[in-house]
Amino acid sequence: MPTVLDRRALNRALLGRQLLIERSATGAAEAVEHLLGLQSQAPESAYIGLWTRLDGFELDDLAGLLRDREAVRLVLMRSTVHLVSARDALRLRPVLQPMLDKVFASSNWARGLDGADRVEVTAFGRGLVEERPRDPAELRSLLAARWPGADPASLVNALRSWLPLVQLPPRGLWGEGGRVLYTTVEHWLGEPLAAPDPAGVVRRYLAAFGPASVADAQKWSGLTGLRSVFAGMELRTYHDERGRVLYDLPDAPPLPDPGTPVSARLVADFDNLTLSHADRSRILADEHRSRLMTVNGIIRAAVLVDGFVAGTWRVDRARGCATLTVSPFGPLARADRAALTREAERLLATTDPGAVHVVEFG
Repeated sequence: MPTVLDRRALNRALLGRQLLIERSATGAAEAVEHLLGLQSQAPESAYIGLWTRLDGFELDDLAGLLRDREAVRLVLMRSTVHLVSARDALRLRPVLQPMLDKVFASSNWARGLDGADRVEVTAFGRGLVEERPRDPAELRSLLAARWPGADPASLVNALRSWLPLVQLPPRGLWGEGGRVLYTTVEHWLGEPLAAPDPAGVVRRYLAAFGPASVADAQKWSGLTGLRSVFAGMELRTYHDERGRVLYDLPDAPPLPDPGTPVSARLVADFDNLTLSHADRSRILADEHRSRLMTVNGIIRAAVLVDGFVAGTWRVDRARGCATLTVSPFGPLARADRAALTREAERLLATTDPGAVHVVEFG
Protein backbone atom coordinates (compact mmCIF):
# COMPACT_ATOMS: atom_id res chain seq x y z
CA MET A 1 0.00 0.00 0.00
CA PRO A 2 1.65 3.27 -1.08
CA THR A 3 2.20 6.02 1.48
CA VAL A 4 -0.34 8.84 1.23
CA LEU A 5 1.00 12.35 1.78
CA ASP A 6 -1.55 14.93 2.89
CA ARG A 7 -1.35 18.65 2.19
CA ARG A 8 0.63 19.44 5.31
CA ALA A 9 3.14 16.63 4.71
CA LEU A 10 3.71 17.91 1.17
CA ASN A 11 4.05 21.44 2.48
CA ARG A 12 6.82 20.50 4.89
CA ALA A 13 8.53 18.37 2.25
CA LEU A 14 8.54 21.31 -0.18
CA LEU A 15 9.77 23.77 2.44
CA GLY A 16 12.56 21.39 3.40
CA ARG A 17 13.74 21.00 -0.21
CA GLN A 18 13.46 24.77 -0.69
CA LEU A 19 15.65 25.62 2.35
CA LEU A 20 12.71 27.29 4.08
CA ILE A 21 12.20 25.31 7.28
CA GLU A 22 15.33 26.85 8.75
CA ARG A 23 17.76 29.25 7.11
CA SER A 24 20.57 27.27 5.55
CA ALA A 25 24.30 27.74 6.04
CA THR A 26 24.75 26.83 2.36
CA GLY A 27 26.65 29.37 0.26
CA ALA A 28 24.97 31.34 -2.51
CA ALA A 29 26.55 29.34 -5.35
CA GLU A 30 25.53 26.00 -3.86
CA ALA A 31 22.01 27.25 -3.13
CA VAL A 32 21.50 28.50 -6.72
CA GLU A 33 22.47 25.04 -7.99
CA HIS A 34 20.38 23.18 -5.43
CA LEU A 35 17.30 25.28 -6.25
CA LEU A 36 17.94 24.72 -9.97
CA GLY A 37 17.86 28.45 -10.53
CA LEU A 38 15.75 31.36 -9.38
CA GLN A 39 13.20 33.28 -11.40
CA SER A 40 14.79 36.54 -12.54
CA GLN A 41 12.26 38.36 -14.70
CA ALA A 42 12.59 41.08 -12.07
CA PRO A 43 16.36 41.11 -11.34
CA GLU A 44 15.93 41.79 -7.61
CA SER A 45 13.75 38.70 -7.07
CA ALA A 46 16.67 36.25 -7.00
CA TYR A 47 18.41 38.28 -4.29
CA ILE A 48 15.33 38.22 -2.04
CA GLY A 49 14.89 34.53 -2.86
CA LEU A 50 18.33 33.74 -1.45
CA TRP A 51 18.05 36.23 1.42
CA THR A 52 14.99 34.45 2.80
CA ARG A 53 16.66 31.03 2.54
CA LEU A 54 20.28 31.54 3.58
CA ASP A 55 21.83 32.47 6.89
CA GLY A 56 24.14 35.47 6.61
CA PHE A 57 23.39 36.15 2.95
CA GLU A 58 24.71 39.46 1.61
CA LEU A 59 23.55 41.01 -1.65
CA ASP A 60 27.06 40.99 -3.10
CA ASP A 61 27.26 37.22 -2.59
CA LEU A 62 24.98 36.83 -5.60
CA ALA A 63 26.20 39.88 -7.53
CA GLY A 64 29.71 38.46 -7.30
CA LEU A 65 28.60 35.22 -8.94
CA LEU A 66 27.26 37.17 -11.91
CA ARG A 67 30.36 39.33 -12.20
CA ASP A 68 32.64 36.27 -12.01
CA ARG A 69 30.57 34.32 -14.58
CA GLU A 70 29.70 31.64 -12.03
CA ALA A 71 26.01 32.45 -12.57
CA VAL A 72 24.12 33.82 -15.57
CA ARG A 73 20.66 35.10 -16.49
CA LEU A 74 18.91 33.73 -19.58
CA VAL A 75 15.59 32.41 -20.85
CA LEU A 76 14.95 28.92 -19.49
CA MET A 77 12.02 27.32 -17.66
CA ARG A 78 8.57 28.33 -18.87
CA SER A 79 10.30 30.61 -21.40
CA THR A 80 11.10 33.09 -18.62
CA VAL A 81 14.38 34.61 -17.46
CA HIS A 82 16.10 32.62 -14.71
CA LEU A 83 19.31 33.09 -12.81
CA VAL A 84 21.19 29.78 -12.78
CA SER A 85 24.70 28.54 -12.19
CA ALA A 86 27.03 28.55 -15.18
CA ARG A 87 27.00 24.75 -15.24
CA ASP A 88 23.21 24.59 -15.14
CA ALA A 89 22.88 27.10 -17.97
CA LEU A 90 24.84 24.71 -20.18
CA ARG A 91 22.86 21.68 -18.96
CA LEU A 92 19.34 23.08 -18.85
CA ARG A 93 19.11 24.97 -22.12
CA PRO A 94 19.48 21.91 -24.43
CA VAL A 95 16.72 20.05 -22.55
CA LEU A 96 14.38 23.07 -22.63
CA GLN A 97 15.04 24.07 -26.25
CA PRO A 98 12.10 22.09 -27.72
CA MET A 99 9.74 23.90 -25.33
CA LEU A 100 11.22 27.28 -26.26
CA ASP A 101 10.77 26.46 -29.94
CA LYS A 102 7.09 25.60 -29.40
CA VAL A 103 6.42 28.70 -27.31
CA PHE A 104 7.90 30.95 -29.98
CA ALA A 105 6.15 29.13 -32.83
CA SER A 106 2.77 29.72 -31.14
CA SER A 107 3.48 33.40 -30.36
CA ASN A 108 2.53 36.49 -32.34
CA TRP A 109 6.24 37.10 -32.96
CA ALA A 110 6.49 34.02 -35.19
CA ARG A 111 4.09 35.58 -37.68
CA GLY A 112 6.42 38.54 -38.14
CA LEU A 113 9.37 36.63 -39.58
CA ASP A 114 8.11 36.78 -43.17
CA GLY A 115 9.84 33.54 -44.09
CA ALA A 116 13.24 34.37 -42.58
CA ASP A 117 15.13 31.08 -42.36
CA ARG A 118 15.95 29.89 -38.85
CA VAL A 119 19.42 28.59 -39.74
CA GLU A 120 20.35 31.87 -41.41
CA VAL A 121 18.88 34.03 -38.63
CA THR A 122 20.65 32.14 -35.86
CA ALA A 123 23.98 32.07 -37.70
CA PHE A 124 23.82 35.79 -38.47
CA GLY A 125 22.60 36.64 -34.95
CA ARG A 126 25.27 34.51 -33.30
CA GLY A 127 27.93 36.30 -35.29
CA LEU A 128 26.59 39.69 -34.18
CA VAL A 129 26.44 39.01 -30.44
CA GLU A 130 29.70 37.06 -30.33
CA GLU A 131 31.51 39.84 -32.19
CA ARG A 132 30.57 42.08 -29.25
CA PRO A 133 27.60 42.29 -26.85
CA ARG A 134 24.55 43.92 -28.45
CA ASP A 135 21.43 45.48 -26.99
CA PRO A 136 17.94 44.81 -28.42
CA ALA A 137 17.78 48.15 -30.27
CA GLU A 138 21.05 47.47 -32.08
CA LEU A 139 19.94 43.94 -32.93
CA ARG A 140 16.65 45.20 -34.33
CA SER A 141 18.51 47.62 -36.59
CA LEU A 142 21.06 45.09 -37.84
CA LEU A 143 18.54 42.31 -38.34
CA ALA A 144 16.12 44.63 -40.13
CA ALA A 145 18.84 45.60 -42.58
CA ARG A 146 19.47 41.92 -43.32
CA TRP A 147 15.76 40.92 -43.52
CA PRO A 148 13.89 44.11 -44.49
CA GLY A 149 10.60 42.28 -45.03
CA ALA A 150 10.45 40.90 -41.48
CA ASP A 151 9.40 42.62 -38.26
CA PRO A 152 12.60 43.61 -36.38
CA ALA A 153 11.12 42.88 -32.94
CA SER A 154 10.06 39.43 -34.15
CA LEU A 155 13.60 38.71 -35.31
CA VAL A 156 15.06 39.68 -31.91
CA ASN A 157 12.52 37.54 -30.07
CA ALA A 158 13.34 34.67 -32.40
CA LEU A 159 17.00 34.99 -31.42
CA ARG A 160 16.09 34.93 -27.71
CA SER A 161 14.23 31.66 -28.29
CA TRP A 162 16.57 30.00 -30.77
CA LEU A 163 19.93 31.04 -29.25
CA PRO A 164 20.96 30.77 -25.57
CA LEU A 165 21.46 34.51 -25.08
CA VAL A 166 22.65 35.62 -21.64
CA GLN A 167 22.01 39.09 -20.23
CA LEU A 168 25.37 40.49 -19.20
CA PRO A 169 26.23 42.44 -16.06
CA PRO A 170 25.72 45.11 -14.87
CA ARG A 171 22.16 44.05 -15.76
CA GLY A 172 21.05 41.88 -12.84
CA LEU A 173 23.43 43.38 -10.28
CA TRP A 174 21.64 44.71 -7.22
CA GLY A 175 21.17 48.46 -7.43
CA GLU A 176 23.12 48.88 -10.68
CA GLY A 177 20.55 48.17 -13.38
CA GLY A 178 21.86 48.90 -16.85
CA ARG A 179 20.59 48.15 -20.33
CA VAL A 180 20.20 44.60 -21.60
CA LEU A 181 23.28 43.39 -23.47
CA TYR A 182 23.31 39.96 -25.10
CA THR A 183 25.90 37.41 -26.05
CA THR A 184 25.65 33.62 -26.26
CA VAL A 185 26.16 31.52 -23.17
CA GLU A 186 28.85 29.50 -24.95
CA HIS A 187 30.79 32.65 -25.79
CA TRP A 188 30.39 34.14 -22.30
CA LEU A 189 31.42 30.97 -20.47
CA GLY A 190 33.89 29.61 -23.02
CA GLU A 191 32.23 26.17 -22.98
CA PRO A 192 29.79 24.32 -25.25
CA LEU A 193 26.26 23.34 -24.34
CA ALA A 194 25.92 19.89 -22.76
CA ALA A 195 24.16 16.97 -24.42
CA PRO A 196 20.44 16.91 -23.51
CA ASP A 197 19.77 14.85 -20.37
CA PRO A 198 16.06 15.02 -19.47
CA ALA A 199 16.37 12.37 -16.74
CA GLY A 200 19.16 14.36 -15.13
CA VAL A 201 16.98 17.46 -15.06
CA VAL A 202 14.07 15.49 -13.55
CA ARG A 203 16.38 14.21 -10.80
CA ARG A 204 17.47 17.77 -10.06
CA TYR A 205 13.86 18.96 -10.04
CA LEU A 206 12.80 16.30 -7.55
CA ALA A 207 15.77 17.13 -5.31
CA ALA A 208 14.56 20.74 -5.14
CA PHE A 209 10.76 20.36 -5.29
CA GLY A 210 9.77 16.72 -4.66
CA PRO A 211 7.86 14.59 -4.04
CA ALA A 212 6.07 15.72 -7.19
CA SER A 213 3.94 14.46 -10.04
CA VAL A 214 4.77 14.38 -13.74
CA ALA A 215 2.36 17.30 -14.16
CA ASP A 216 4.25 19.24 -11.49
CA ALA A 217 7.58 18.79 -13.29
CA GLN A 218 5.98 19.83 -16.57
CA LYS A 219 4.52 22.94 -14.95
CA TRP A 220 7.93 23.93 -13.56
CA SER A 221 9.77 23.39 -16.83
CA GLY A 222 7.15 24.18 -19.45
CA LEU A 223 7.99 20.87 -21.13
CA THR A 224 5.50 18.21 -22.20
CA GLY A 225 6.02 14.49 -22.64
CA LEU A 226 7.92 13.92 -19.40
CA ARG A 227 5.84 10.86 -18.46
CA SER A 228 8.11 8.61 -20.51
CA VAL A 229 11.17 10.14 -18.82
CA PHE A 230 9.75 9.39 -15.37
CA ALA A 231 8.80 5.86 -16.48
CA GLY A 232 12.42 5.14 -17.42
CA MET A 233 13.76 6.13 -14.00
CA GLU A 234 13.96 4.24 -10.73
CA LEU A 235 11.98 6.44 -8.37
CA ARG A 236 10.22 6.17 -5.03
CA THR A 237 6.45 6.67 -5.24
CA TYR A 238 3.81 8.16 -2.96
CA HIS A 239 0.20 9.21 -3.45
CA ASP A 240 -1.51 12.46 -2.53
CA GLU A 241 -4.96 12.61 -0.97
CA ARG A 242 -6.59 12.58 -4.41
CA GLY A 243 -4.79 9.39 -5.41
CA ARG A 244 -2.30 11.02 -7.78
CA VAL A 245 1.14 9.43 -8.01
CA LEU A 246 4.02 11.49 -6.64
CA TYR A 247 7.64 10.63 -7.36
CA ASP A 248 10.82 11.16 -5.40
CA LEU A 249 14.45 10.14 -5.55
CA PRO A 250 15.16 6.73 -4.04
CA ASP A 251 18.04 8.17 -2.02
CA ALA A 252 16.22 11.34 -0.95
CA PRO A 253 16.49 12.27 2.75
CA PRO A 254 13.55 11.39 5.01
CA LEU A 255 10.60 13.73 4.66
CA PRO A 256 10.15 16.24 7.48
CA ASP A 257 7.55 15.61 10.16
CA PRO A 258 4.32 17.35 9.11
CA GLY A 259 4.21 18.96 12.54
CA THR A 260 7.60 20.64 12.13
CA PRO A 261 7.23 24.30 13.17
CA VAL A 262 8.09 26.93 10.55
CA SER A 263 8.67 30.61 11.22
CA ALA A 264 6.87 33.32 9.27
CA ARG A 265 8.77 34.31 6.12
CA LEU A 266 8.83 36.87 3.32
CA VAL A 267 9.18 35.22 -0.10
CA ALA A 268 10.22 37.03 -3.30
CA ASP A 269 7.89 37.88 -6.13
CA PHE A 270 7.92 35.32 -8.96
CA ASP A 271 9.51 32.76 -6.63
CA ASN A 272 9.49 29.21 -7.98
CA LEU A 273 8.20 28.08 -4.58
CA THR A 274 4.72 29.14 -5.69
CA LEU A 275 5.11 28.57 -9.45
CA SER A 276 6.59 25.10 -9.78
CA HIS A 277 3.69 22.76 -9.15
CA ALA A 278 0.59 22.01 -11.17
CA ASP A 279 -1.14 21.45 -7.83
CA ARG A 280 -0.14 24.44 -5.70
CA SER A 281 -2.37 23.52 -2.76
CA ARG A 282 0.71 22.32 -0.82
CA ILE A 283 1.75 25.99 -0.51
CA LEU A 284 -1.17 28.14 -1.72
CA ALA A 285 -4.89 27.67 -1.02
CA ASP A 286 -7.06 27.84 -4.12
CA GLU A 287 -9.14 30.70 -2.68
CA HIS A 288 -6.02 32.85 -2.37
CA ARG A 289 -4.54 32.16 -5.79
CA SER A 290 -6.02 35.22 -7.53
CA ARG A 291 -4.68 37.47 -4.76
CA LEU A 292 -1.13 36.26 -5.37
CA MET A 293 -1.19 35.66 -9.13
CA THR A 294 -2.68 38.41 -11.28
CA VAL A 295 -4.33 37.93 -14.66
CA ASN A 296 -1.49 39.80 -16.41
CA GLY A 297 1.16 37.38 -15.15
CA ILE A 298 2.45 39.23 -12.08
CA ILE A 299 3.30 36.94 -9.16
CA ARG A 300 3.34 39.03 -6.00
CA ALA A 301 5.82 38.64 -3.18
CA ALA A 302 4.30 36.25 -0.64
CA VAL A 303 4.00 36.07 3.13
CA LEU A 304 4.33 32.58 4.60
CA VAL A 305 2.66 31.82 7.92
CA ASP A 306 2.98 28.26 9.22
CA GLY A 307 4.49 27.42 5.83
CA PHE A 308 1.52 28.50 3.69
CA VAL A 309 0.93 31.67 1.70
CA ALA A 310 -1.04 33.96 4.00
CA GLY A 311 -0.64 37.34 2.34
CA THR A 312 1.52 39.54 0.16
CA TRP A 313 4.12 42.23 0.81
CA ARG A 314 5.81 45.06 -1.03
CA VAL A 315 8.41 47.78 -0.46
CA ASP A 316 7.82 51.42 -1.40
CA ARG A 317 10.77 53.81 -1.45
CA ALA A 318 10.50 57.61 -1.33
CA ARG A 319 12.57 60.48 0.08
CA GLY A 320 15.02 58.37 2.03
CA CYS A 321 12.32 56.15 3.54
CA ALA A 322 11.68 52.46 2.77
CA THR A 323 8.24 51.22 3.79
CA LEU A 324 7.50 47.49 3.79
CA THR A 325 3.78 46.80 3.81
CA VAL A 326 2.39 43.38 4.70
CA SER A 327 -1.11 42.68 3.37
CA PRO A 328 -2.43 39.52 5.06
CA PHE A 329 -5.33 37.55 3.64
CA GLY A 330 -6.88 37.30 7.11
CA PRO A 331 -6.25 38.11 10.77
CA LEU A 332 -2.74 37.33 12.03
CA ALA A 333 -1.88 35.95 15.44
CA ARG A 334 0.18 38.31 17.56
CA ALA A 335 3.23 36.01 17.37
CA ASP A 336 3.04 35.82 13.57
CA ARG A 337 2.68 39.58 13.30
CA ALA A 338 5.75 40.03 15.49
CA ALA A 339 7.71 37.47 13.49
CA LEU A 340 6.84 39.19 10.21
CA THR A 341 7.83 42.55 11.66
CA ARG A 342 11.24 41.15 12.58
CA GLU A 343 11.63 39.65 9.10
CA ALA A 344 10.64 42.95 7.48
CA GLU A 345 13.10 44.93 9.58
CA ARG A 346 15.83 42.40 8.80
CA LEU A 347 15.11 42.61 5.07
CA LEU A 348 15.13 46.41 5.01
CA ALA A 349 18.42 46.45 6.90
CA THR A 350 19.86 44.40 4.03
CA THR A 351 18.24 46.10 1.04
CA ASP A 352 17.97 49.71 2.27
CA PRO A 353 20.69 50.21 4.89
CA GLY A 354 20.77 53.99 4.54
CA ALA A 355 17.02 54.63 4.65
CA VAL A 356 14.49 55.16 7.39
CA HIS A 357 12.62 51.87 7.83
CA VAL A 358 8.87 51.59 8.31
CA VAL A 359 6.88 48.35 8.61
CA GLU A 360 3.13 48.52 8.12
CA PHE A 361 0.28 46.01 7.99
CA GLY A 362 -2.41 46.60 5.38
